[in-house]
Order: sequence, then C-alpha cells, then structure tokens
Amino acid sequence: MKTKVKCSHMAAVIAAMTLVASQGQADISNGVIKIGVMNDQSGPYADNCGAGSVAAVKLAVDDHGGAINGMPVEVVVADDQNKPDIGVAQALKWIEQEGVDVIVGCSASSIALAVQDVMNTHEKPYLIAGTATSDTTNAKCTPYGTNWAYDTYTLAKGSVMAQLAQGLDEWYFITVDYTFGKQWQEDATKFIEENGGKVVGSILHPLGTNDFSSQLLQAQASGAKVIGIANAGADLANVLKQAREFGIADAGQVLAPLGMQVNNVHGIGLETMQGLVASAPAYWDQSDEARAFSERWSAQMGDRKPNESQTVTYSAVNHYLKAVEATGSDAGPDVMASMRELPVDDVFTQATIREDGVVLRDMLQVQVKTPAESEYPWDYYKVIGTLPAADIWRPLSESECPLVNN
Repeated sequence: MKTKVKCSHMAAVIAAMTLVASQGQADISNGVIKIGVMNDQSGPYADNCGAGSVAAVKLAVDDHGGAINGMPVEVVVADDQNKPDIGVAQALKWIEQEGVDVIVGCSASSIALAVQDVMNTHEKPYLIAGTATSDTTNAKCTPYGTNWAYDTYTLAKGSVMAQLAQGLDEWYFITVDYTFGKQWQEDATKFIEENGGKVVGSILHPLGTNDFSSQLLQAQASGAKVIGIANAGADLANVLKQAREFGIADAGQVLAPLGMQVNNVHGIGLETMQGLVASAPAYWDQSDEARAFSERWSAQMGDRKPNESQTVTYSAVNHYLKAVEATGSDAGPDVMASMRELPVDDVFTQATIREDGVVLRDMLQVQVKTPAESEYPWDYYKVIGTLPAADIWRPLSESECPLVNN
C-alpha cells in the first residue's frame, strides 16, 4: 500500500513538473528566443561595434548554455549601413516576419531613434549599447528602450569638466553633421557655459569625411584654448591624425574628443592620443574577471580587445537573458518588467535600470597612457577615477522623458 502511495505521489509530482515546463515553453514565442544584432558592419562605425558586438552577444548566449529554460537562443545579424530607411526596414522584417524578440543596437543616432519607435510600437525590448544620442532616454524615451553604455550627456560632461578643471575654458567645436554630433555639442556647451566658460565658434562636417583641413584651419584660427571634437569612429581618427600633422597641439591648443573608445586609441596610436581624458562605461583591462572575458572575446576576434561598446553589449544581453529566465517568457512587457526589477550585475556592470531607460552605472574616468607607460598590447588606459552614476548621468529633475514624474 505504501508503495502505491509513493508511486501515486511521484506521478503527481512528475505531472506537475511537466505542466510547468510546458507552460514555460508555451510562453516562448515560436519555440526560440531570437536576438537581432543591428549595427554598422562595414562603414565608418564598424570598428566601434560591428563584428565585435556580435561576438559579445554570442558570449552572453554561451554563458547561458545556448538556451533558456530548455528553449534555444538564436542570434541574427544585420548591417544597417548607417541608413535609417535600411535600419527601420530590417527591424520591421525581423519583428513582423522573422520572430525576433529583442534587438541589440549600436547604430547611428537617427537609426536608433527610428528603430526604438518600431520596438515601442511592437512592445519589444531595444538594448542600446553604443549609440550616444541622449534623446533615446530623454525627450524620446519609451518603455522598451534601455541605454547600456553612455550618451552625449555623460561623455560631454566627463570631457568638459576635466578640461575646465585645468582652466581650459574657451572652446571651438568640430562636429559631425547629424543628430548625434549636434546633440553632443549642445550638451557640452551647456556644461561649458554653466561653469563660466564660453564657446567661440563651431563648424560642421559630413559623416565619413576624409579631409579635415578646412575645419582644422578654422579651429586653429579661432584661437580657442580647446578644440572640442564631436564625432566618432573613422571621423575621429581622421581629424586627430590630421590635427597632429597641422601641429595644432604643438602650438598650444588642446584637442578634446568628447568621447573615445579603446579601439580608437589603437587605430590612431598612443603618440597622438596620449594624455587625453575621457569617461568610459567599462575597460577590458579593469579587473581579472574583465581580462578573462576579453581573452574569450579575442579568441573569436584575433589579436584585438573589446572596446567599451562591445563589453557593455555583453552586459545588455546577459541581463536580458536573465530576465527571460526569471519570467519564463519572451513577451516584451514581461521581460522589461523583469529587467527593471532585477539588479544588473556582471563582470562589467553593476547598476539598476531607471524609469527613463538609463542603466544607472558608474563611469570610469580614464586617461590615455604615453607610449612609455604602455607595457603590453592594448594597455592604453590609466583609470584615474570613478564618476558616480548620480553625478555623471542626467538627473531626473532635468529629464524630458514622458515616463518620468519630475
């Protein structure tokens, strides 16, 4: 009799477990968790994200065993070619026809803002890991967009305040001519003027400019103490290399990129970049755990090391998959609620997700080493301080995000 009771009890337990498992599976759309990675794979920003961000996504998937609650995780990739129409068309195709559950974006600002609207309409998470416009979490925030890296506000504040602390209070800007660059210059100007400095002029340039001689000559003629550079990727490399050829730094003017990544330092060289100060969300060499991750990443990417955008791409996808596991569903509203509830905690990021979508993380203040200080490949940064999240991110009291109650 006892044996029968035990068997009956065991059968009930197995049935209950089977029911729970089948319910969990039913909550995963199409029986697969599908992650879309969208960025510039071949143009001026490809080195900032590109294949390296794809590698970071795949490492996050591997760290979850390639599956969540028995459901496989699939990664698909698209090159947005720095064109909003291509980015939007791809996002719509992925969501409406191919069952993509989440997009990890590192696109130009105009693309990111448009894709974020698509994701909001379809109630799907959009993980921004490398796009810098602050509008994604400010005036144009949505419940489904989260920013994992930095924005024009944090990068501008870190760079400007470091220069102002040295008495460098007169600025001239060389700015890329689209939303990202203009927002960056606007944010930097705010910090300069609020702290007693002034902007004496600025000049725009098209994305993908090869010859900066005209812009540099005008910046040089302005007599400004600081030439602020509001661009990124290949544009940043070109303007800094050409500024060195013009002897601008030797003549006493300070070059101040509002943001840079470690791959920019690698491409441009320590001789040109040495001494520059910036804020960074993470650094591949910041800890033993970070170095171990970077070795795994390098196994896929050759003799390179992951930059700031690529390291936090890992954090974004890792946290997304934790949320899917916790909620047992890949439905956008459920996953977003879980992502906001769970603390973000991994090798590169300890943070919470604020109501405006900001991943509220501390930032590192870094300075580019001199050639003599660099001891091994990709040993490019000195971490000279930590910028607390409460100080470096836009305060909610200044937010224009409609999700925020000021």
